[in-house]
Amino acid sequence: MEHTQDRKGFNANQLKMIAIAAMTLDHVISVVFPNYPKDWWILVCHMIGRLTAPIMWFFIAEGYHYTHNVKKYASRLFLFAVFSHFAYNFAFGIPFLPFQTSIFNQTSVIWPLAWGLTALAIMDSSVLKHWMKVLLVVGICLITFCADWSCIAVMAVISISQNRGDFKKQMTGMVAWVAFYALVYVLFIDKVYGILQMFVILSIPFLKKYNGERGSWKGMKWFFYLYYPLHLIICGVIRVCLHGNAGIMIGG
Repeated sequence: MEHTQDRKGFNANQLKMIAIAAMTLDHVISVVFPNYPKDWWILVCHMIGRLTAPIMWFFIAEGYHYTHNVKKYASRLFLFAVFSHFAYNFAFGIPFLPFQTSIFNQTSVIWPLAWGLTALAIMDSSVLKHWMKVLLVVGICLITFCADWSCIAVMAVISISQNRGDFKKQMTGMVAWVAFYALVYVLFIDKVYGILQMFVILSIPFLKKYNGERGSWKGMKWFFYLYYPLHLIICGVIRVCLHGNAGIMIGG
């Protein structure tokens, strides 16, 4: 069912601000209290932080549907991913050159978001054969596996986009992919924080209230492009001041 034009719901700008607030809380808590502590209130803060990724995935899918120029949109995201890589790795004390410490969390979530958008264009191509599309998406999953939210971000974007118009299927697909991510987290990184990933379900009531409108402020896109790396740089400064030049993320 399509989202109704319910002005009492949330527009895109409002949902993105919720995502930004949740992301900021999550990241600041991560650098102030590193290495995944199990204090209940810290876990609650990280649970709130799980609001962010699904909102990002949702609006990549929405952006793909509405954009007039996919190539320009993708180019902007890839450029943003490069800048964000350095800000993200500085924030959490991860070497800029990947795979020196781990295969996980080696760059920001913007990398799989950019590739998720690319995957949508591939899936909609009238030139490529089905087997080519599958092969290319598998390749995309391989090159995004090392990022924050891994290739799950790509698959969630695809699932949300392909089920556009059926909110229940969108969310069911998203949660299914996150469950797989949570399992990997449980097996290889941290059991408690693996289970914590499933709190992406907190985003569902907010996304369900999306009213299909962008919002009156047209500057949100550029605000996010500036805010995301800037807040990570500030997080990095906090990390260095509190912990020295040490890595603070398990799996990073």
